Amino acid sequence: MVEIKTDAALDVMREAGRVVARALAAVREAADVGVSLGELDEAARAVLADAGAGSPFLGYRPSFAPVAFPAVICTSVNDAVSHGIPNGYRLRDGDLVSIDCGAELDGWTGDAAISFTVGTPRPGDLDLIDATQEALDAGIAAAQVGGRIGDISHAIDTVARKAGCGMPADFGGHGIGRRMHEDPHVPNRGRPGRGFPLRHGLVLAIEPMLMAGGHDTYRTDTDGWTLRTTDGSRAAHFEHTVAITDQGPRVLTLP
Repeated sequence: MVEIKTDAALDVMREAGRVVARALAAVREAADVGVSLGELDEAARAVLADAGAGSPFLGYRPSFAPVAFPAVICTSVNDAVSHGIPNGYRLRDGDLVSIDCGAELDGWTGDAAISFTVGTPRPGDLDLIDATQEALDAGIAAAQVGGRIGDISHAIDTVARKAGCGMPADFGGHGIGRRMHEDPHVPNRGRPGRGFPLRHGLVLAIEPMLMAGGHDTYRTDTDGWTLRTTDGSRAAHFEHTVAITDQGPRVLTLP
């Protein structure tokens, strides 16, 4: 079932989105050579605690997962596409890091992701990050009243393919509101003019995940969570929570 949000609910979701933005900023500031992924999770936890917010990630266990997720952020490094579990790994010079974070505040949820490099970046990584950000921007621009989910999907796919990147099959964005994952599903590939209609009050988490190797295949680590490229190529992930409104797309997870 798809829930259309009221304008008042969008305003509360915007506050949850601000918490997510602050948490992501704190993680990025903390990320440096020698810092562990667990320490990045601690930085995000501190922001959530200060805001009186909960985490939709912590304890989350979908049907595919062997264990509940043990952290408030996903930390995916280099060839990890998404869902990486924070652990004792210490960041190295040149690592490409993707951070996904959510927050629950006053019964509503925000969800966003960023990618960045640590230390001296590889030129190819910067191109990948730019392409993934461009794909997100294109998806958001297509999130217009009167359109359809396929318009968003097609916009993302067009940018990804032009950049020569692959995207993990079966994974994409989703509706969001009272829960982190709601209907409808938002594929990162699709045909324009198809799919669920976009109307004022629909809120979507739009999240392209691009893989530099150009393939759409992925594998899952033994932890049951982390998705990795099958060819060892690098991956990047960007996401925003976006409300469809009569005034245009409203990004709820900006600072």
